[in-house]
Amino acid sequence: MIVIGRPVGAGHAPYIVAELSANHLGSLERAHRIVDAAADTGCDAIKLQTFTPSAMTLDIREGDFAIHDGPWQGRNLWDLYGEAQTPWEWHAELFAHGAARGLSVFSTPFDEESVERLDRLGAPAFKIASFELVDLELIACAAKTKKPLIMSTGMASDAEISEAVETARSHGAGGIVLMHCVSGYPTPIDQINLRRLDALHQWTDVVGLSDHSPGATVPIAAVARGAMMIEKHLTLARADGGPDAGFSLEPHEFEQVTSGCKAAWSALGDGSSTRPPAEAGNRKFRRSLYAAEDIAAGESFTRANVRSIRPGHGLAPRELPALLTKQAKTKIVRGTPLAWELVA
Repeated sequence: MIVIGRPVGAGHAPYIVAELSANHLGSLERAHRIVDAAADTGCDAIKLQTFTPSAMTLDIREGDFAIHDGPWQGRNLWDLYGEAQTPWEWHAELFAHGAARGLSVFSTPFDEESVERLDRLGAPAFKIASFELVDLELIACAAKTKKPLIMSTGMASDAEISEAVETARSHGAGGIVLMHCVSGYPTPIDQINLRRLDALHQWTDVVGLSDHSPGATVPIAAVARGAMMIEKHLTLARADGGPDAGFSLEPHEFEQVTSGCKAAWSALGDGSSTRPPAEAGNRKFRRSLYAAEDIAAGESFTRANVRSIRPGHGLAPRELPALLTKQAKTKIVRGTPLAWELVA
């Protein structure tokens, strides 16, 4: 069983994670406000990202290190990661704030030093980003802590997922959650492919969705499809800008994710044939067999004097063929619910 503050998996409400990422915009005060906003939505956890530009790339501004398309077009990797990083000096304070608000707090490490620092800080789990799923050394390092790994599968082939899962297991990961992910920022809804959630079960029992689509529709649908964990980016206001603004939700939208996903999970039920209590008072309004005319003692039951109507106090409609072969034992007044005691 995967545990990040509470059990995650089959039989448990979906675990909802708010991704802070770069939405702090370089302000610790704003990061704290996002922690509070996350807690107010009713989600379960808030996730940071732990890196420095040097852990991500080289300080080169052109060639392969320049970004020519997508949401960060015109930037270079070094400057982008410099803007997006969450300074290590903030981490302990944000972890404590989240805990005080009832949130689990964990992070995505991007190098071995970050894994070690987060482990010492008491992070309950590690997230492996889609772009790092092919970094088997990083996965092995995180797995050696014996903590759960939550691994996003954006861009990954089945072979790459298998390698990542085997690496995590062979190095002692304390459980694995595979997150279906499309690494498009934002992702058009018609490219999400939620049926992919089914396939992820070949590697692990616990699957989820790391989502970059607009709004709450996709996460709610994912829970209905079997997702057990949902992750989405949270910002105070998209209009404030920042590297992740275009695919982040504002607090009122994120609250719709939290409440909608939990409602969707509640609606799934257990699949049993037991009828729910909500129906109990309405059984009496189902159809049953009634005398549609006065019927004399000894008179045969016919389709003219017997009808299947509401309410449901008489014989079940399936008894009509047998009843039509019988006669009335006594006089029956029109509107009487028929019972075998009235049949000769």
